[in-house]
Amino acid sequence: MPWQLLGILLVSLLCSIVIEWAGIYWEWWSQPGAEHARHTMEREMGWLDSEFTRSLVFSRPVASATWLVEKAYEWMFVSTGIAPWLTSNADSGGWVGTLHEYLQAAVYVTLMTLTRVVILVLTSPLFFLAALVGFVDGLVRRDLRRFGAGRESAFVYHHAKRAVTPIFIAGWLIYLSVPFSIHPNLFLLPCALLFGLMISIATSSFKKYI
Repeated sequence: MPWQLLGILLVSLLCSIVIEWAGIYWEWWSQPGAEHARHTMEREMGWLDSEFTRSLVFSRPVASATWLVEKAYEWMFVSTGIAPWLTSNADSGGWVGTLHEYLQAAVYVTLMTLTRVVILVLTSPLFFLAALVGFVDGLVRRDLRRFGAGRESAFVYHHAKRAVTPIFIAGWLIYLSVPFSIHPNLFLLPCALLFGLMISIATSSFKKYI
């Protein structure tokens, strides 16, 4: 599972950078160069600052998230020399200036992705709650079906069980990869509801005694 989560993070980061670079090259964004990525990163950090003042995961979520993002930035970009190079070549022209814009956009996208990862960690209790409610609801409906002589369907159980993990992974992957700022609740709430629904269906259609 940890390797799966790391894989999701790396794939989504790569997709985000490729999409951002494509938008710069084909001029999809209204802002020039790396400004679109910077604006999106600032909006995501704004969601983190305004919507996550309390958390079950961290006692001080905003301060903890800011510390994590700053440490990641120092480790990935300052210590490697990327940030100093970008600063020294900020006003360069030609291919160096173009390379600067693309690398600067990649830095912003990376920080945006890290911010979204922190948001996902802070909202992880939502998915645990959805799974718990779905499991309890499934047990109740399973008992009602058994005592009411309802029909059992192994087909429904196996397909619902297979859908649980893909829904979880796809939800995180899409959220981490979208190239524009989106309020976390608009995306994560439907994903959590669908995740809990699949668990409820899989539990209610389970044929053996638990």
